[in-house]
Amino acid sequence: MHMITTTPELAEACQRLAGHDFVTVDTEFLRETTFWPKLCVIQMASPDEAVLVDALADGLDLAPFFELMRNEAVVKVFHAARQDIEIVYHLGGFIPHPVFDTQVAAMVCGFGDSISYDQLVHRVTAVRIDKSSRFTDWSRRPLSDKQLTYALADVTHLRDVYRFLKANLAEQNRSHWVADEMEILTSVGTYRNEPQDAWKRLKLRVRKPIEFAVLQELAAWREREAHNRDVPRNRILKDDAIYEIAAQQPTSTQALAALRTIPRGFERSRTAEDILTAVKRALDLPKEQLPQVPKGRTAPDGSAAAVDLLKVLLKLVSEAQGVAAKVIATVEDLEKIAASDEADVAALKGWRRELFGEAALKLKRGEVALAFNGKRIVAVDQDEPVQAPQAAASRKRRGNRQKDQKNQTEKIAAAQ
Repeated sequence: MHMITTTPELAEACQRLAGHDFVTVDTEFLRETTFWPKLCVIQMASPDEAVLVDALADGLDLAPFFELMRNEAVVKVFHAARQDIEIVYHLGGFIPHPVFDTQVAAMVCGFGDSISYDQLVHRVTAVRIDKSSRFTDWSRRPLSDKQLTYALADVTHLRDVYRFLKANLAEQNRSHWVADEMEILTSVGTYRNEPQDAWKRLKLRVRKPIEFAVLQELAAWREREAHNRDVPRNRILKDDAIYEIAAQQPTSTQALAALRTIPRGFERSRTAEDILTAVKRALDLPKEQLPQVPKGRTAPDGSAAAVDLLKVLLKLVSEAQGVAAKVIATVEDLEKIAASDEADVAALKGWRRELFGEAALKLKRGEVALAFNGKRIVAVDQDEPVQAPQAAASRKRRGNRQKDQKNQTEKIAAAQ
């Protein structure tokens, strides 16, 4: 089993692959001890060949690979593409395009939420992939033929999966649905790690603006340090320590050392100095410049019941259309729809609105009802919108008043 280890050989292989309308791609990497994934092996396949690239080979220039990833005439086919694209973005500074993610396409074609590669291959081709090499340390050399065969299977079977899903999408006129998802997947914003936004990765266990300011400063500092040192965030400072420092706001090494989440002796390190500096930056902010703690979504009265109904409707639509519910709408989408008919969510836009959004709004307005039909729940169109209890009671009171007024008028007329 041959691996490409030289730049000329890689250039020749990429030139051959570029002669086809698609190429399947996968990567093997490690990231347990690094911030950025460490690329070890690249697998690629066209309809008539498959290649393995030793990304750790001395002197190997990945420029031919990046040129292929940039080639707009070649569709790059991945399964669960996000981490593979992140690698290209980090090492090459760009996003591959165009891209086709078979995991996303499989969800649109009715294979359930986030189906694994081996399960999808089995359901499409009836082939069982040997997974015994999945825990390989891909940075070690030499790799065995069994390990290389396992790596190559990640792109060879992907060719058949891609052809099947592409035909299925075209038959159901859903190709543009996947194209919409690929726009998000290939957006630079999806992969850019901005230090000032690092706090969004944390749970907001703070209540006061000053605590929130400290948490933001620490999260941004940790993000920059992890980038620069190329180590996981928790190697710099654990999340629990950030929460405790934000709450206690230590301003001296003694105060920092007294915290439960700080290891013994840590207060004497350069990192401790950086932490205290970050805390000081937050404490020095004028009161009017302190960030406001984001408030959780406040659900209007009755919206919880509406969300429950929308979940049932989503399940019905998902099963009827053969599309994973996760692709159509998220729980957050449903909560926002329950709160407002004008919610700015994907579920009320494009094909999702046609598939589910309009029915969701009709369910809210009482124009669609959920009912049992045998052993199944079905959605039924209503001839007359169902009135909310308050509205129905109000209408009944108006009717009674009108009836009383009519009776009184008739009595006066009889007396005259």
